[in-house]
Amino acid sequence: MDPMYSLQDVIRCDLCETPVPPKHSDICHIHLCEACVGEHLSNQSKDHYIVPFKLRGFTPECSKHSKEVCTQLCTKCNIPVCPLCVASSEHKHHKKEDILKLFETKKELMQKDLQDLEKSIYPKYQEAAASIPVQRADVNKRSLNLITALDKQGEALHTEIDTIILEMKSEIYDMDALHITAINEQEVAINHTIPEIAQAILDLKRLLGTSDVCLVSEYISRTEEFSNLPAQFQVTLPTFTPQEINREQIHQQIGSLLKLAITYPLLDEPTILTDIHTEYGYLRSVSCLSESELWTCGDNNILGLYNLQGELLRSVQTKSGNAPRDIVVTRSGDLVYTDPGDSSINLVRGTQIQTLITLQGWRPYNLCNTSSGDLLVIMTSENGKHTKVARYSGSTEKQSIQWDHQGKPLYSSDHYIKFFSENRNWDICVADCYAGAVVVVSAAGKLRFRYTGPPSIPHRSFRPYGITTDSRGNILMSNTYNHRIHIIDQDGHFLRYIHNRGFRLPRCLCVDFRDYLFVTVYFTSKVKKIQYYK
Repeated sequence: MDPMYSLQDVIRCDLCETPVPPKHSDICHIHLCEACVGEHLSNQSKDHYIVPFKLRGFTPECSKHSKEVCTQLCTKCNIPVCPLCVASSEHKHHKKEDILKLFETKKELMQKDLQDLEKSIYPKYQEAAASIPVQRADVNKRSLNLITALDKQGEALHTEIDTIILEMKSEIYDMDALHITAINEQEVAINHTIPEIAQAILDLKRLLGTSDVCLVSEYISRTEEFSNLPAQFQVTLPTFTPQEINREQIHQQIGSLLKLAITYPLLDEPTILTDIHTEYGYLRSVSCLSESELWTCGDNNILGLYNLQGELLRSVQTKSGNAPRDIVVTRSGDLVYTDPGDSSINLVRGTQIQTLITLQGWRPYNLCNTSSGDLLVIMTSENGKHTKVARYSGSTEKQSIQWDHQGKPLYSSDHYIKFFSENRNWDICVADCYAGAVVVVSAAGKLRFRYTGPPSIPHRSFRPYGITTDSRGNILMSNTYNHRIHIIDQDGHFLRYIHNRGFRLPRCLCVDFRDYLFVTVYFTSKVKKIQYYK
């Protein structure tokens, strides 16, 4: 119990003895009732800082100016500052906030987040996790019912249809495996998030009990991130419809098996979760190291690792001093960048930079990491007449993709704007801005299709720039000058746009393992984190 309210030791106003004073002078260290505040402030021989009684002692003393109380927080430096610090050149142009207002605001947010996490979000995840075994059992039960129906029909058709029956059973088992895989993926995603929520609850409880302003000011709410369950999918369940037996058309009269369909619905209105500010004039590329850290490169020779709060965690200067063209994070967590200035491809590991490849007659521009651990590189000949995609294992070129089956170039010779990505089916998807197309080839280099935008937009207005693929096999590309991001499936069918979401001129794209989309915005130093799946 606060001693202010103890019957044995009632706190009183230090000027008039009024019990339970609502105010406190943090500089003078005296308690004040409302009536005595004015009298206390009238003494102009010293400074005063009046705070609510419950917040007494929350304003720290200045570490640089003894006997001065810090009444504001410098949000850029994230340190409490006193009036003398505020007036100094060190913090002159920095944004400041009232330290008590910030403290109370953050505490209110944490209290709300704690309530949301405990009462709503965490139970929702627990309920979803509990339903996983039921879903898995229903799959087996449903498939057994289907197989029983097939067996009954098979007995009527006798031996001449046994082969067809076995083929259809095989389809069911394959669909079961696909369904179980989707459920397992859902379970992994949910179980991955539950400890994070539990930890967030513990952290919030700890922060709510602290008076450390710096710790509280660093608090970032993750409630919106946790509000929607990950990896939600819709299932169109298989069914079996028997037909009357007709020996002349036996295959058609066995029946039809409606195949399992698993879809992951897209949000009608994608949501911007975070704005990440970087220190570049403009960004060239971004690549996810984790769900909370991004490697970036821009218009200088610095490679920067940022967190979601826009804090620069690490910076590396390129080996040659040239600006890098593109970056990619490898499966082992290392960073690779291209340097067209000296025709090199370089690996950043810890504090060391190692040159992996130095090209002769070609200049490397954009990169893509593959599921097999190979490195794909888009490069242009030094005379600017040819462009190709090369696959490297270490420093050894394993494959070159340059021509279609008619011997014509797959890609335009303009080398400046070509980003690309490997899809989950091993397709190689190249955004060829100059050609106005996304060129998709198989792992063997055979052309599968070209996407030039949906029929509703003129071809000349489709200029794809950044490109990425997600865990569902969908392909996302930025049509920069129409301020839109196109989403197509792995076969080139248009699904939807992401647009009018607070950004103009979207450029480079990447997704993390939870299918959150990161978009760089041209002519600014911002990266936006977007949720586009339900």
